[in-house]
Amino acid sequence: MQRGRLEAFSDGVIAIIITIMVLSMQTPQEWTFLALKPLFPVFLSYVLSFVYVWIYWLNHHHLLHTTQKITTPIIIANINLLFRLSIIPFSTARMWETKFARDPMITYAVVLQMTAISYYILQSTIISYNSQNQKIIDTLKHHNKKSAISVIAYTIAIVAALFNPIIPSIIFLIVAISRSIPDEYIEKHLHENDLK
Repeated sequence: MQRGRLEAFSDGVIAIIITIMVLSMQTPQEWTFLALKPLFPVFLSYVLSFVYVWIYWLNHHHLLHTTQKITTPIIIANINLLFRLSIIPFSTARMWETKFARDPMITYAVVLQMTAISYYILQSTIISYNSQNQKIIDTLKHHNKKSAISVIAYTIAIVAALFNPIIPSIIFLIVAISRSIPDEYIEKHLHENDLK
């Protein structure tokens, strides 16, 4: 399979995920600022999840551009990641419907954790099938550390949600901000080593 085909399919799935999230939000019965007030948690949840999906889309784009070789295990690992991403709208809806209650916060953290693990698996699979290309390995080593830190952060969020549902929200925000900053290392290597 060509890389472009896998990337196009992934882009389509991610676009549908974002569409499902926005369609899940119900419009208020009245169009007044007062009627919008109860929807503030809904909007916050949507923005957070949108940022997460956007981050995965951006990192996924960079990740696929580190390899010209697309194998069946890479395709399977990619499908696994897309499956985890597709659960984000469901967990987001539960979170906003309950106004950040404990159990939905734990569910959301678990979904993000599973997604981060799936992304790590995709990275590792790409590395293993391009082990002869030291440029790819060097480029992705730094990227792997970010994924590992994210998994640890989500684990802390799961435990913290048992005691206070506000703490996971802060952790989600911190991870989102840190992951939304472009990885200069991978950008630099993509350009310098002509991996694009």
